[in-house]
Amino acid sequence: MEPTLDLRAALRDMILARRVDTEAIALQRQGELGLWPSMLGQEAAQVGAGSALRPRDVVFPTYREHAVAWCFGVDPVQLLGLFRGTTMGGWDPAERGFQLYTLVIGAQTLHAVGYAMGIVRDGDVGTGDPDRDRAVLVFLGDGALSEGETNEAFVWAAAQNLPVVFYCQNNQWAISAPFSVQSRVPAAQRASGFGFPGVQVDGNDVAACHAATEQALAQARAGGGPTLIEAVTYRRNPHTTSDDDLRYRDAAENDHWRDLDPVDRLRTALLESGEIDDAFLAEVAAEEQELAERLRTGCRALPVPSHDDPFLHTLHTMTPELARQREEHLALVAAGEEDRA
Repeated sequence: MEPTLDLRAALRDMILARRVDTEAIALQRQGELGLWPSMLGQEAAQVGAGSALRPRDVVFPTYREHAVAWCFGVDPVQLLGLFRGTTMGGWDPAERGFQLYTLVIGAQTLHAVGYAMGIVRDGDVGTGDPDRDRAVLVFLGDGALSEGETNEAFVWAAAQNLPVVFYCQNNQWAISAPFSVQSRVPAAQRASGFGFPGVQVDGNDVAACHAATEQALAQARAGGGPTLIEAVTYRRNPHTTSDDDLRYRDAAENDHWRDLDPVDRLRTALLESGEIDDAFLAEVAAEEQELAERLRTGCRALPVPSHDDPFLHTLHTMTPELARQREEHLALVAAGEEDRA
């Protein structure tokens, strides 16, 4: 299967997604966000995978897939809400196919498998109709491979031959635990123990990541079952803005991976081939500035949630019991406001 990646578009997406990351870190330092998990160094792994998605596919991310969200058309301002405390996330599958971030390590793998079961029961796999067949793409880090939920998800996906692609960004560190203390074999090799294929790719090569993901998703949509992709990359920033990574890893290691930077790598290759020029880069730089300004303004303008938001977005249709709890909660809030007055 020939890859369909537009490398100019991929470079633009990688640069703009990196700017989202950079601005979010700055907003956190200014006290506008409580926390931010950076993706610096993982742009190729994410844009490569995200650009292989079709509109009807469904994505279950961790908390670091900012570039995937960008590729899927999610407004980056919306991503900031979870870390500003203005939203608990939530998901309306009728509105979009990108679930907002999952903070519990590995939990999203079971969510993805459950959704894939629904796709099978809806008859939306293996029909041969490209407008109907769809698949699930779920992201995980190398640390999630040590979680029970992930291994349970592998079991169910294999046993029921589900249309799900597990995309592991092996960025070498699960917070402060290196991959070497979590597995004796490459992550992709672990798929064979569950009975489905595993593929390892260079996570800093956007074209390789795209080709592997496109092929795995096509197989899943056709009824060929699950695949585990291991994109070998590196998290160059701390785990989150509250982490001090120099306490557990050597700065020289980061310097080594900086020389393998995926954005620099693709930009250099396209400049040397003549596929882009300084004018193209200037256009993207102007887009960066506009995006940065929109993020700053949009973050500070995020609405404070109403007191009954958790009740309104728990279930598709509110049950009588939930409605009763909502009324009790609003009454308590009102009473507290009267006391403070």
